[in-house]
Amino acid sequence: MEKMKVGIIGSGNIGTDLLMKLMRSKILEVTTMIGIDRHSDGLKRAKANGLKVIVNGIDGFLERPELADILFDATSAKAHVKHVEALKGSGKQLIDLTPAAVGPSVVPPVNMDDFSDEAVVNMITCGGQATIPVVHAVNRVAPVDYAEIVATIASKSAGPGTRANIDEFTITTRKGIETIGGARKGKAIIILNPAEPPIIMRDTVYCEVSEGAMDKEAVTESVAAMVQEVQRYVPGYRLRSEPVFDENRVTVFIEVEGAGDYLESYSGNLDIMTAAAVKVAEEIALSKLGQTSTGKAKAAGRQ
Repeated sequence: MEKMKVGIIGSGNIGTDLLMKLMRSKILEVTTMIGIDRHSDGLKRAKANGLKVIVNGIDGFLERPELADILFDATSAKAHVKHVEALKGSGKQLIDLTPAAVGPSVVPPVNMDDFSDEAVVNMITCGGQATIPVVHAVNRVAPVDYAEIVATIASKSAGPGTRANIDEFTITTRKGIETIGGARKGKAIIILNPAEPPIIMRDTVYCEVSEGAMDKEAVTESVAAMVQEVQRYVPGYRLRSEPVFDENRVTVFIEVEGAGDYLESYSGNLDIMTAAAVKVAEEIALSKLGQTSTGKAKAAGRQ
């Protein structure tokens, strides 16, 4: 199969985890890692695996633009804004894993098809990647008037960037619950759990559907189909129990265990971000190469 060349901006934990996932892709060829710290573990690993290593940031890549058609930005919101400006008019596509939210937010199994040609797409938040698919799964068979999510992650998996952007997390995720998930009104909460040993990511998704619209069987089937779809690119994503119903309300409990590529397996919140970003790039590549996606699960009998 013909592959599309991709590169990674940022040689920290996220960028290095991306590197390990991309090296397994049958659709993407990771060719370069772009950083500013030549002594970082990420750049050392990239070099050891035969990638072209760039140590002077985006300026260095602009001298070798043939290295990649798609770039993952695993740096910071501030740096991402500069990268977008630097790459303007270059024809490159950027997949943003920072909180900058410059381009439209994408959750692969929900709205990927709408934005495959955008110059910049944003991966929203880890909580959004984990819970918005469930809100969408409920909403496609029973209109959701209100959705609330609680994302609990291990404190050890929350780096300085996450801690500095808690407000942005709740605001961005709430908007995603509404604009991507389809809920008329949304709310998002994040909890950093300091337990030892660290817990894996656990999320609660609570939905209130319109009066008289609840169809327990359809909701259960739709949620199960969505979970299977997310599992195609995040194997550690799973239901903790069957959905719990109470009149026009349904609560879904999920958990995300990381693949343990570079990050600890309890860092499911980070793993789902890097796995989703790879999925987005693969879908973009398939579209540009004129090849067919692996397909999407449908809400049983309702689409």
